[in-house]
Amino acid sequence: VQLQASGGGLVQAGGSLRLSCAASGRRTFGSYYMSWFRQAPGNEREFVAAISWGRGITFYADSVKGRFTFSRDNAKNTGYLQMTSLKPEDTATYYCAATSGHYTNMRGYDYWGQGTLVTVSS
Repeated sequence: VQLQASGGGLVQAGGSLRLSCAASGRRTFGSYYMSWFRQAPGNEREFVAAISWGRGITFYADSVKGRFTFSRDNAKNTGYLQMTSLKPEDTATYYCAATSGHYTNMRGYDYWGQGTLVTVSS
């Protein structure tokens, strides 16, 4: 399984970006959670959002709730993280990941994509 993350870039505070995570190597990811994590320089990697691929139920960190929306396109095996009202503190490298376990178990993630850098200027 491969995860390909894209969509990062430079945006002003208050702006929006959409990250994509394209999954390949399995016919279906129905039993998986796909998640986004982020890591800022000097900080630990932190959970941002997750989606249960089969049911489409979403989960968010408190810091992004109401601003970020996670959706998925089953036909394309691609997850999308729409980020709005971006803040400078959202600046980080964002990683998508997939797990057949529970999304809260960070150590249980089976697959990780490469990072995509999001920079929010003030």
